[in-house]
Amino acid sequence: MTEYGRGQGSEPWDPQDPLYGDGGWDGQQAQQGQQSSYGGQPQQPQQPQYGEWGQESQDPYAQAQQQYPQQYEQQHYHAQQYDQQQGYDQQQYDQYYGGQDQQQYGQQQGYGQGQAQGQGYGQQHDTGDWTTGSSPQTAYPGDPADPYARQTGTYGGEQPDFYSTPDAYPPPEPPSRRRAEPEPQTDWDPGPDQGEHAFFAGGDDDDDRDDRDDESGGRGGRGERRGRGGKDKKSRSGCACLVVALVFGGGLAGVAYFGYQYYQDRFGAAPDYAGDGTDEEVAVDIPKGATGYEIGRRLKAAGVVKSVDAFVAAQSQDPEGDSIQAGAYLLRKEMSAASAVDMMLDPKSQNNLVIPEGTRNVAIYKLIDERLELSKGTTAKVAKQEFKSLGLPEWALNHADVKDPLEGFLYPSSYAASKGQKPEAILKEMVGRANDKYEELGLAKKAEGLGLDNPWQLLTVASLAQAEGTSHDDFRKMAEVVYNRLKPANPETYGALEFDSTYNYIKNQSEIDLTIEELKQFDNPYNTYYVKGLPPGPIDNPGEEALRGALNPTDDGWYYFISLDGKTSKFTKTLAEHEKLVEKFNASR
Repeated sequence: MTEYGRGQGSEPWDPQDPLYGDGGWDGQQAQQGQQSSYGGQPQQPQQPQYGEWGQESQDPYAQAQQQYPQQYEQQHYHAQQYDQQQGYDQQQYDQYYGGQDQQQYGQQQGYGQGQAQGQGYGQQHDTGDWTTGSSPQTAYPGDPADPYARQTGTYGGEQPDFYSTPDAYPPPEPPSRRRAEPEPQTDWDPGPDQGEHAFFAGGDDDDDRDDRDDESGGRGGRGERRGRGGKDKKSRSGCACLVVALVFGGGLAGVAYFGYQYYQDRFGAAPDYAGDGTDEEVAVDIPKGATGYEIGRRLKAAGVVKSVDAFVAAQSQDPEGDSIQAGAYLLRKEMSAASAVDMMLDPKSQNNLVIPEGTRNVAIYKLIDERLELSKGTTAKVAKQEFKSLGLPEWALNHADVKDPLEGFLYPSSYAASKGQKPEAILKEMVGRANDKYEELGLAKKAEGLGLDNPWQLLTVASLAQAEGTSHDDFRKMAEVVYNRLKPANPETYGALEFDSTYNYIKNQSEIDLTIEELKQFDNPYNTYYVKGLPPGPIDNPGEEALRGALNPTDDGWYYFISLDGKTSKFTKTLAEHEKLVEKFNASR
């Protein structure tokens, strides 16, 4: 007979049966002379399973157990151990289940002859008890799709098969084999053991269980794998390994890069170009007081050197490296640091705007326009409109009849000036240097001690000495001449300066062949032949020696001077001595 007694005869086992290949509980069936899976106690002699239907059982699994006795014994041994651990021995089983054998169990499931109609599985399921009940149950017609529905008997004709339909109940299992049903998984719920272990290990307990099922032919004897499959898990494991490899690889690469940079910064040679550079020239402005690192930063920004450290190293190795002066330098791009140092020490490479001592502002404005490639008069216009914002001190402002408030404050020196700069920036730098020098010399403190009203007048005296003197040795004597003539009661000029330089300033010229009649007829505050005393302001930009001469004049009684050769001056105390020198000068021409 078949496994479930679905009729007499030797009908073949239908592959469509969901329990096709099922060997019962854990693939084990009790055999005659062997122990049952319930606690390890011997069974009664071989009885027909699930009811007496009059035919000998055609159990394919019994034959399988005979063919593979060793495997069966191992499986049976593990099941016996599992039952003993759960504490369900034979006595407990007899107590709770009335000592019924598998025949009674089949009757409880609704397969026995005596319980086919009144004690169905549904009743037992409803009561939650394994004992038999008395609830009647309606017989349903057989399912045409069921290959066993055509059989007659208690199963096919009187009671539906709850185990062969798509909505079939699972076959009952004894208490020792019961397991809690897994909770349904959703797409968003990773389920248990899907956290860190599953991510890095590439699997979980289900994978292990699936592997065991594959080895044993499937749980319950089924020859199929019940697990969710290993392809997705292996892909996830591979992705995890790839991510970990990338993270560690990136970390190692970062450590190696920063380690190399640290070594290069501390111990490696500084990056440097080779050779004397390209044909492309560039102007670089070096401010006053710039250190080697500041110079190096400016050269690197202009593309002259490759690194600041390379320039500093080359400058320190050159014996004259510290003598690099402030100013503008015309250099080439991509030069080696050593070549850049050599060129900056060469005066020919300097591209500075040089303002000579005694230069008037009108000439300086013109030089700035040319250097910055601006239209004529641009710098003069800026100076006239913005002189108050260029840094003049308070004592230089608000003087009457002044032709140019910036006169005397564009200090003669060397300035970095190149195309692209703004003229106000250069003018402001010049005024700043003048302020620094005047504060250094103490013009504001010493003016009153020299008989002057303010430092503005002292600056004007220095500009007169600068304009009339022919050498640095003349400045102190020339300053004394100015101070002596300014005295109203002096017996030579009676307070009149009578300097040709003041007339030439207002005329914007430098003539020496001037007549007394011409000089005395021009009415202008700057014409000291027409107006007694000092002019309204400086007439040029005096240098440091002229300033020192005005601060420390001689005291020899000089009132007159004349230059016979254009290089040196002759000083006299009286008008008669002066006229003799004039006659000598005219005769030499």
